Amino acid sequence: MHDTQLTELAGRTVLVTGGAGLIGSRITGYLRRIGARPIAVCTLDAYPRHVYRDLFGIDTSDPDLIIGNVQDPALMRKTVAQCDYVIHAAALADVAACTRQPMAAIHDNITGTQVLLDAIAACDRIRRFCFVSSASVYGNGNPEDWARPQDEYRAMRQLLESVYGRTPPQFHEHTPLRPMSVYGNTKAWGEAQTALVLDAVHTSYTIVRYFSVYGEPQVIKENSHSWVVAWFATRAALGLPLHLNGGGRQIRDLVHVDDIAAATVRALVAPRAHNETINVGSGTPTSIRTVAELVAEQYPGIRLLETPMPPGDPLGGYAATHRMETVLGWRPTITIKEGVARYAAWLGKTRDAIPAWLRAESDAATA
Repeated sequence: MHDTQLTELAGRTVLVTGGAGLIGSRITGYLRRIGARPIAVCTLDAYPRHVYRDLFGIDTSDPDLIIGNVQDPALMRKTVAQCDYVIHAAALADVAACTRQPMAAIHDNITGTQVLLDAIAACDRIRRFCFVSSASVYGNGNPEDWARPQDEYRAMRQLLESVYGRTPPQFHEHTPLRPMSVYGNTKAWGEAQTALVLDAVHTSYTIVRYFSVYGEPQVIKENSHSWVVAWFATRAALGLPLHLNGGGRQIRDLVHVDDIAAATVRALVAPRAHNETINVGSGTPTSIRTVAELVAEQYPGIRLLETPMPPGDPLGGYAATHRMETVLGWRPTITIKEGVARYAAWLGKTRDAIPAWLRAESDAATA
C-alpha cells in the first residue's frame, strides 16, 4: 500500500482500545504523526502507573485519554459515536495470566469485545474495525490427523521433527485454528464474533494476527513467560542467567512493536484489507535459543540454563506473510538482531524499566 493512502486518516478520529498499553501507545503515536486524532480507552491497570507515565509516555491529563473499561456499554456507545475507525487492542494479553485467571480472560477478552462490537453495530459512522488477534490461535499447527488417538505418537514425532529440525511449521491464514491456551481461545472467539456481528450490519473489518511482539519500551511482568526479548535482556542486565524453557527450541516469529503499529494502521485503510484476516509477522523463524544468544552478545558472560516448559507455551512456528505484503503493500523493517540491540541500548539508558521484584531476586542470588 502506498503511504499516500494513509492520508485518508488525516483529520479522522480513531478509537484505540488499550491505547495506553505498549502496543496501543505506539499505535496512537503513529496515528498522531500522520494527522489522525486517536482517542485511547484504557484501564491503566496492567502496569504500575509510573510505567505508563515514564516509559510509555502517557499523559493522564490528555483529554483524548479515557480511563475506562471496554466492558462499559454506555462508555463504548458514547465513544464509538465520536469515531470514524476503531482498533481493538485492549485485552488480558498475558498467556500465563489468562491460564491462571480464565474468568478474567473471559471478562476482558470476550465480554469486552462483545460490548465494543455491539456499540459498533449500533453506529453507522464506523468506516472500519480492526480486531487485534494473535498467532496463538494457531497453537502448534497440529496436523489434520492429530485428533485420531492411533496417530497420536506419529503426529507428535512429526511435530517435534518440524520444531527441532530445519523446517518449522509456517502458519498461513487458512491454517486450521487450534489454540492451546485460554488466551488463544479468547482470540479465536473474537475473530469469529467480529465476522458474525459486523457482517450482519455490513461494517468493514480487518483481523490482524500479531506474531511475537517485542521492543522498547516493553517491560516484564512477574509470573509471566511472555515477551522473551524483554525477559532475557532484563535478566541479563542484572547478571542473571537466561532460562531456556524446554531447551529454547520453540520457534517464534518476532516483530518489533514499531512495525506492529505501522501494519495495524495500514490495515485500517488498505482497500484490499476489507473483511480480511492478515498475519503480521516477519516471515522469519527464530528459536528462543537464538534470541538468548543474540541477547548474550549484548551482555558477555551471561549463562544459559535449560528449564521445564511452562503450560500453554506453544512450540510455535512462523508467519506466512504473502497476504500481508500483498494486501498492505508493506513488510517489517526491523530485524530481530537490530531489535535486540535497540532494546538492550534502551534498557541501559532506562534503568527504571527493571522492576524492583527482579532486582530483589538478583540481590538475593548474589548475596
